[in-house]
Order: sequence, then C-alpha cells, then structure tokens
Amino acid sequence: MLITDTHSHIYSEEFADDRDAMMQRAFDAGVKRIFVPSIDSSYTEKMYAMEAQYPESVFLMMGLHPTYVKENYEDELRHVETELSKRKFAAIGEIGIDLYWDKTTLPQQQIAFRRQIQLAKQYKLPINIHCREAFDEIFEILDAEKSPELRGIFHCFAGNYEQALHAISLNMKLGIGGVATFKNGKIDQFLNQIDLENIVLETDSPYLAPVPFRGKRNESSYIVKVVSKLSEIYGLPESEIARITTENSRAVFGI
Repeated sequence: MLITDTHSHIYSEEFADDRDAMMQRAFDAGVKRIFVPSIDSSYTEKMYAMEAQYPESVFLMMGLHPTYVKENYEDELRHVETELSKRKFAAIGEIGIDLYWDKTTLPQQQIAFRRQIQLAKQYKLPINIHCREAFDEIFEILDAEKSPELRGIFHCFAGNYEQALHAISLNMKLGIGGVATFKNGKIDQFLNQIDLENIVLETDSPYLAPVPFRGKRNESSYIVKVVSKLSEIYGLPESEIARITTENSRAVFGI
C-alpha cells in the first residue's frame, strides 16, 4: 500500500532527536511520498537537507506562510521568487490567510497571498492553501485569480459542506488529516458527500495528530489512522483509499 502525505513539516525542531527514525516509521507504514511545505526563509536550508537525504520520497514546496507575514514580508517574498528562479518545486506553499493569530496583518497577508498565486501561475505550479478563520477572505482572492491552470490543495480543510464545494469548484483538492478523526472535527459528517477524487491525505505533522494520538506530536506514519477513518466513511478498503488519494496527489503535483 502506497500512501502520500501531502503536507508534513519533517524539518521541524520537534523531530530533532529522532528524525531518521521518524522517517523510517513512515516508510514502514507505506508512506513513500512526503510533500514538504515552506514557512519562511529561515527553514529553506533545512528543507533542502531533507530533500538531499531522501530524494526519492521528499518533495518540496516554496512559499511564505501567512502567520510569518511580518514587517519584512517583501524581503521574504523576494526570497520565494529567488528560490523559484533557481530550481524546481512541487508547489507554492504553504500560502494563504490566517486570522486566528493576528488580524492586524490582513492587508499584508492578502498582498502576499495574491502575489504568490500569481507566481504559481507564472511557474505553472499548484498552490497549497493555509486557511484559518479566513474562508471569505481566501475565496475573495481565489475567485478573482481563478484560471483554468490554477489548481491546488486546501490544506487541513476544516470548512463546511458549502465551503468544500466552493473550493472544489476552484480546482482545489481537500487536504484531509487528523481532524477527520476528532469527535468535534465535523468534516466527517459530510465527507461522504464529497467524491473521493477531490480528497488528498496529509498529516501536517508535527501538528494535529489523529486519534488515538491527539494532543501528542504528529508524524507521517500516523496517516494510517486517517486512511482507516476514510475507509470507514467511504466504505472502501484502506488500500483503495491509499491508491485513489495518491492518484489525486499526482494529479495536483504532477509527480
């Protein structure tokens, strides 16, 4: 069974003591493809080191995370542009808008999100969207920037059914992870109404560990718990969940 984790921060300090063992546990669980989002320039070299160590399994994105949009965001966007000009990436991400931590930076977040969408169009790359308490703001920009070639993933999708349909109409897949296993996660209540072709799997490790690991450090191997939950929701064998969602990830990333 081949499983794809479309969003994992494997370079995180949380894995400093057992990173290699963590990666081996992922491989042993069948997770052979791990897509790694960018946060800001301070993590770039760590990302490259992970790719160099696991070139067959680790695929990098480049972007500026919305909660890292600070006073120097123009410098950070220039860094994104420079890296994109030097080499290939799997996607632009993670990018978006986050109004949970700081609403005062909304204008700057909107600028950064729009500019990075335009970079995705320029380089013909998918986008990986971070959206927290900002669906209206995200959709406003996506609706304005939509085009046939623009595609991507709504990372850690936690919206309602109508928002799911809106995202799908914009050529976005829904990134489903540990939240689907939470009792109060809510998305499991309508997920079976969403065609599985619109779903990709993710962990967002080291965050949002699925049940029974909720509250602990997450890691890519735990994605099997998400596979199990989707198998229950869709009434399909786990092997089919893994196969279809991996094919969906190939459609997004072209890898």
